[in-house]
Amino acid sequence: MSRVLGGARALMAAAKASAASSSPAPAEAAAAVAKPKSSAFTKPMPLSPAMRKFVGVPEISRPEAVKKVWEHIKAHNLQDPANKKLIHCDEKLKAIFGGKETVGMLEIAKLISSHFLKSK
Repeated sequence: MSRVLGGARALMAAAKASAASSSPAPAEAAAAVAKPKSSAFTKPMPLSPAMRKFVGVPEISRPEAVKKVWEHIKAHNLQDPANKKLIHCDEKLKAIFGGKETVGMLEIAKLISSHFLKSK
């Protein structure tokens, strides 16, 4: 039995040695992971005046804009307590949602898409 285990130990040691020599250094691996892929979806785009006033910057990516809208909704407690999918708009949200009193949470991305201007 010791011959079997001894052979397995030798194989494991060889496998560990080859894995250590072929894998990148931890700093290199972290650098490779830290760089997110850039896409058109995450690219900052110019905003309409109403959206610019709401977020406070002239350009922002779509996910960041949705995040800012949700921060505003949570900060001002605008979700309907009975139906969390329903958002009651205050004056700031009405300005970017076309004057609607209430909005469904799944509509938010669609409604803010018109505020992203095409860059030339």
